[in-house]
Amino acid sequence: MNGRDLVRSMKAVGSMGTARGLRTVRAAWRRRRVDAAGLPARGAERARVPGQVVAAEPGPGGGTIRFGRSELRIHVAVNGAVFWGWDGAGPEPSYALAAGCPEADPRAALEPDKDGGWRVVAERVTVVVSRHGAIEVCTPGGVTLRRDLPPRWWEPEGGEPGRWMLRSEVAADARFFGLGGRASGPRLRAGTYRLWNTDSGRAFARGDGPPHITTPHVTAPHATTPHVGMPVQWVVADAGVHLAFYDSSWDGTVVLREGEEGAGSGHDRAGTSELRMDGGPLRCWVVVGAPARVLHVWASLTGAPALPPAWALGRHHAYRARSGPGNEQDVRRVVAGHLEHGLPLDAVHLDVDHFDDRQVFTVDEERFPKLPVLAEELRRDGIRLVSVVDPAVKAATGNAVHDGGAAADVFVRDASGRLVEGVGRAGEAVFPDFTHARVRAWWGGLYAERLTQGFSGFWHDRDEPTSFTAFGEPTLPRSARHALEGRGGDHREAHNVYALCMARAGYEGLRELLPEERPFVLSRSGWVGLQRYGGVWSGGVASGWPALRASLALVMGLGLCGVPYSGPDVGGFGGGPSPELPSPELYVRSLQLGAYLPLLRTRAGARAGRGEPWEFGAEVLEHARVALAERRRLLPYFVTLAHLARRTGAPYVRPLWWGAPEDRALRDCEDAFLLGDCLLVAPVLDPGADRRAVRLPRGRWYDTATGRSYAGPGQVVVDASLERIPVFARAGAVIPVRGEDGGLELEVWAPARGRTGGGLVVRDAGDGWGEPEVERYVARWEGGRGVVVEREGEDGVCEPSHPVRVRGLAGPAQM
Repeated sequence: MNGRDLVRSMKAVGSMGTARGLRTVRAAWRRRRVDAAGLPARGAERARVPGQVVAAEPGPGGGTIRFGRSELRIHVAVNGAVFWGWDGAGPEPSYALAAGCPEADPRAALEPDKDGGWRVVAERVTVVVSRHGAIEVCTPGGVTLRRDLPPRWWEPEGGEPGRWMLRSEVAADARFFGLGGRASGPRLRAGTYRLWNTDSGRAFARGDGPPHITTPHVTAPHATTPHVGMPVQWVVADAGVHLAFYDSSWDGTVVLREGEEGAGSGHDRAGTSELRMDGGPLRCWVVVGAPARVLHVWASLTGAPALPPAWALGRHHAYRARSGPGNEQDVRRVVAGHLEHGLPLDAVHLDVDHFDDRQVFTVDEERFPKLPVLAEELRRDGIRLVSVVDPAVKAATGNAVHDGGAAADVFVRDASGRLVEGVGRAGEAVFPDFTHARVRAWWGGLYAERLTQGFSGFWHDRDEPTSFTAFGEPTLPRSARHALEGRGGDHREAHNVYALCMARAGYEGLRELLPEERPFVLSRSGWVGLQRYGGVWSGGVASGWPALRASLALVMGLGLCGVPYSGPDVGGFGGGPSPELPSPELYVRSLQLGAYLPLLRTRAGARAGRGEPWEFGAEVLEHARVALAERRRLLPYFVTLAHLARRTGAPYVRPLWWGAPEDRALRDCEDAFLLGDCLLVAPVLDPGADRRAVRLPRGRWYDTATGRSYAGPGQVVVDASLERIPVFARAGAVIPVRGEDGGLELEVWAPARGRTGGGLVVRDAGDGWGEPEVERYVARWEGGRGVVVEREGEDGVCEPSHPVRVRGLAGPAQM
């Protein structure tokens, strides 16, 4: 035992109490012993590079280029996406792809290039391969968007997977985005980003991962880790936009360095990305085009986003007792408070305190003796119950979940065949191997118990997976064995996809149990393709201003990586690096931002301090009522955005450069976002602000509070008093909203004279699987009639199907 581990062990016992602290100490040493016995010792490594080209063989969509010490397979898909894999790696098997490798583009051709290299020419992209193995992605006009230098492998003796490194160059003016949910984003600056989903053990703030979906920005040599990390990189430059996905779920790091124009002797210095992975195949997908096209193609590769039930687009509240364990009456008190104060509420989330001794798929019968009755009462008021679900199963005979899982042999084992034991919130725990189809089916069936208790949705927590330890990584041993769909492997490869597979288990189980309803599954962690099964909640958010900015970065980053439905805990969870209870101002600003994010979930708990709006006083209550009422008014628009996300892959929340990636000022703007095509939201992210500057994309924009119009591109300064955050509507926008009578209404912002506008409307009356019609509307000026709104259809145009209110004129006008 070294000194640091001894100190950490003593601190764990002191901070957690003797019993729990000792469990985490034992778990840490047990994990270390398991890995020492189960992981092969790394001896001498042999470095390798591809060598020079020796031959090439055309094939569908491209072909294979052979080098002296490797071979490169290139495949251009019919949707325009480009794949390449070194050492003959193909697109499959892959947890990221929804339906395997797409059909090859029959027009893509492999042909010789200069200096002994080769190139694949397709309609939208040209891939140039040098004789030494450098790969350039070029536009049809020959402009280079990305250049991967020849890779390098380090291969240990004995046939163990080798680590590899790949360095890429991009334009000097390029900006990096993506890599999952990054609290330091959405623009990724120079630094090191880790690709290993991790529970940091504390609430996240700006500069963190966030803890759970793969890692955030920090300066080299250390990189913090997130809950949801994805090796998905966006590059936005003057020359064009592209997405690059390196399909390996192993641990790794990305080191970014931004370029510099006119550096040194007047020559540009390219931006660089250096990717180092501990193992796995070296294979890549690249998609080139406008942002909307890139995500449309990305969704065709990795799967269409799951459509949340309509109620899930409303307001959620995560209940947890502030002192002692909660109970049914306390839940009723919180709900009654919302109804009494006129605050919209659509779902209540119950945390582990409603479990029996914190054991998953159980209920504490003393504190929640009639949970199904409570659920039915809430449903009559239009409120659903959502249950937390952890993957850790208490390792105790007599626990039905444990006993059933042991009989079915579903839990992870080590290299010697013994069960891997960790520590969960209920104590000593075992963990299902969700990389096995049989285990996913078993776990999915367990949700029947939750449905019987009256729950309508589920949020997965600690699914990195987390196993508490006094020191070392808070997860399973890296040598733990996993099925990996029959291929076999260990936790080094399975860790990052564990939460993805757990989400799949829950989603598919719910589809079997309730085939007529759309499942609602939230995950704290995940990987590429998670959107197929649900969305993401942020995990614990520190109650501070930096975390407010980080929350927006998380949602925007996940949206660019294909996960459109996500959100933070509004108001914060407490316990950040500098613990801070939310002030009234911070609470209001957090709720005002959350009202425009896909998942709106407030949270109360011991570490969050006050959690319900009325506990902050009358002024905060009124501001909260206004923010939540606006969310309720915009629900038809959120429903439309959800359906469009499923059909096109476009996220609800988009960076300002979405429609104009060539605008450098928009590429650097991180404190505002587009909500669909129609709205621009500029939240207040700093304390004490009563005005703020807003960067507008090109076109005319209306301040929705004053009706005043502004011309973009450019920057304006507007009022941002505590009563509101600036929100702008695009001129010509047709936005579906909820009218005063509760019906759907079209809010139309007058187009500029001589211009037209429009919008889409998708009505969703229920939570089933029907495909509602997409209604298309156009708005235009017409002579003395003013602004005319018409619905477009196959048989021409007709009158709108809903009442219309035109705004942006001298005053609101009824039609």
